[in-house]
Parts: sequence; C-alpha cells; structure tokens
Amino acid sequence: MESLRVTPTRRRFLLGAAACTVAALPLPARAGGGAAETVLAQWYRLLIELIRNTATYSPPVAARSFAYLGITAFEALASGHAGLRSLAGQVAGLAPLPAKEAAPHDEAVVLDAALGSAMAVLFGNTGPMGLRAMEAMRDEMAASASVGIPADVVARSRAYGTAVARHILDWSASDGGAVVENMGFPRDYPLGDRPESWRPTSTIGVQQTPLLPHWGTNRPFAIPTSGGCGLPPPVAYSEAPGSEFYAEAMATYQASKTLTNEQITIARFWSDDPMMSPTPPGHWVSIMLDIFDRDATPVDRRAEVLAMLGMAISDGFIQCWRSKYEHDLLRPVTYIHRVIDPEWEPLLITPPFPEYPSGHSTQSGAAAGVLEGLYGPGFAFDDHTHEADGLGVRSFAGFWQAAEEAAISRLYGGIHYPMANIYGLAQGACVAQHILGLKTRA
Repeated sequence: MESLRVTPTRRRFLLGAAACTVAALPLPARAGGGAAETVLAQWYRLLIELIRNTATYSPPVAARSFAYLGITAFEALASGHAGLRSLAGQVAGLAPLPAKEAAPHDEAVVLDAALGSAMAVLFGNTGPMGLRAMEAMRDEMAASASVGIPADVVARSRAYGTAVARHILDWSASDGGAVVENMGFPRDYPLGDRPESWRPTSTIGVQQTPLLPHWGTNRPFAIPTSGGCGLPPPVAYSEAPGSEFYAEAMATYQASKTLTNEQITIARFWSDDPMMSPTPPGHWVSIMLDIFDRDATPVDRRAEVLAMLGMAISDGFIQCWRSKYEHDLLRPVTYIHRVIDPEWEPLLITPPFPEYPSGHSTQSGAAAGVLEGLYGPGFAFDDHTHEADGLGVRSFAGFWQAAEEAAISRLYGGIHYPMANIYGLAQGACVAQHILGLKTRA
C-alpha cells in the first residue's frame, strides 16, 4: 500500500481522484513538533478534507464534528497531562472519562487511537475514497506513532485511546444531531404563512424544505438549554419604501451594484460552500492549524484550542439555528424580487434556510471571541485556507478583524441583510463567553 506523504505546503487532498488507491495527504512538515503534534496535525488535515467530500456535512454538522473530535483529542491527553483539566462535569452530559491504568502510556499512540476511532464513526458515511484514506491513515499512524515504543505500552495506549473515543461517541449519540437524513432536508415541513416567512430560493427538489429545521433543539456544550444567547426580533417587516425593513433590503441591493474587486474577493474567500470547501467551521480550524505549525505549538495547547474552538462554533450554530427558525425570515433575494427588482441576482448562491441571523457571522463571532480570549487581541496571522483554491492569502491584525470581514462578506455576496450580520456577530460573542467560562487548565 502506498504510504502517506508529508509535504511542507497545504495542498488539497483530492479524495475524488478515481485513479488513486490511496490519496496523498497534504500535511504540514513537523516544524519542530514531536510525535503527538504530528499525529494531531495529520488527523485534522484529513478531517478538513473529509468534510469537503462528505455530502451530509453542511456547516452545522461539520461544526458538531469539530467539537466532538476536539474534545476527544483534549480528553485523550488530559489524563496524562498535569496541566490539563477534564471537561467532564463541565460540559452538558459528559460523565467522567474511563480510568487510566497506572502504567506507562504514550501520548501520541493514545491520541492516534482516539482520533482514528472517533473519525471512523463520525465519517462512516463518507465515500469510498474517504474510507480508504482513513484506513490508510490508521495503518500509517499506527506504525509510525509506535516506533521505538515497547509493545505493552503500545497496546495499553491504544486501548485507552479507543476507550476515550467510545466514551465521547456514546455521549454524542444523544445530542440530537447524530443522525442526518435526506441530506438534512425534511421530507415534509410546513412553511410559514406570513409575508415575511422564508420561502425556498432554489429550484432543487430537496431544497423546497429548509435545512436542519430542528438543529436548534440539539444539546449545546456550554450554553443553557433554555437558550442563553437568543436575539431580539429583526426589524418589523414592511414593503413600504422608507421603512426600516425596506432600507435593510436596499442596503443589500445597492451593495451588490457597486462591488469593488476587493469586495468580490472577500465574498468568495469567506463563502466556504459545502462540498467545495472545508465549510465555515473548517475555515476557522484551518486558520488555527496553520498558526500551530507557524508557532510550533505544543500538543496540549493545540488540543485545548481545538476543543474550545470546536465547542464555540458548534454551540454557535445551535444558537443561530434556533434563532433562524424562531424568526423565520425570508432571504434578500426573495424580498428584492418581490418588492425592488425582479431581475436581480446576488453574487453568491443563497443557502436554503431562513435568513436571520447570519450563520457565518454567528460562528465567526464565536470563533473569534474564543480565540481572542485564548490569545489576546492583536494576534496577527495569515489566512491560507483557500490558497490552494486560487483565492490567495489574506492577512489580519487579529481574530475579530477576520470575523468582521467574514460577516460583511455575506452582505457583499447578497446573502443577508446588514442586521443579520451585526446580530450574528453579537450572538457569537455571547456564545464565546460561555465557552471561555470552561476550565481547561488545572
């Protein structure tokens, strides 16, 4: 079997290349990191590409996987690291992890077994190339992570990592998001009957009902189940020129008529469409993977950040989806066709679910809020997420600047009214505060 190649650049892993038996992974060089850092980086690079190529992985579903895999990595390391504190008893429903045998373990082998076991279940419905890639990764990592380690330590470490993954997977099964049927679109769903109610914006048959209408009822990680980050209603619906709602729609319409090349680039850079990208959650995770490599971040810090970030974007989508279906607001393209210009088309394709608030904005606010809390304001970085897709590299002076650009990108794309982006960022910031209240350090 062809071995997995490690390269110093981030090139796209093409799972769809039918001629390849095992696809080559575009993984980072070790950059001074040890075995555990390499294990975590390689599994996460594969995770990013599986999300690109697994049809059921819409942004909320992708966010959920990042949360559970981040927690799996964190908990796999926490029991053997004096500086880390388990999330058990802190996040909703997570019972204490399996006891660790009082004998030597290897953290890289534990981590490899935990991530490999968890991903095999979470991506059991990916395509044949993805399944083969996971199998190849398991073989490669099992061999390379075990080099020079006594056989009894390897066996003990793998057993413990697998037990951690099983514990997390059993917990995840009851959160409401474990099963996604019909690509996330209900076969029968009653649409609202108000003038402002959402209407389908696509002619695709499956998209005549909205995506994941019950996602907002899923169990969050750190937000009160009653909904600790709800939003006020959008401005009152009106078709009268001069009304607040009309002004919101006109802002979107007029922005689309005067887009600069830079604004078009921003809209496309942050679009992150499912099956064409790592999705919006994967965009933020990709940013952090590059920062980890740049800074030679220790594995305990990597796992801590990935767990916090994963929970933030997952809880962000749960809160956002709750608000979307509570307020059930029509998209700009529907309103503008009805009231302003029946020939208008936005720059980007409108997603098939209600408008308010913006999912990109909420999850970006949650991500940036948590990352700023962990790294502080003014933490500069380059975003290489879409470099291999021909969209270049964007540079930011801090995480919140990136979140604000992600939010306004949806105005440039014609996807949202301004209020959806503004309130989405605020909702995400609220989510971040709940996540930052968790204790990850002893």
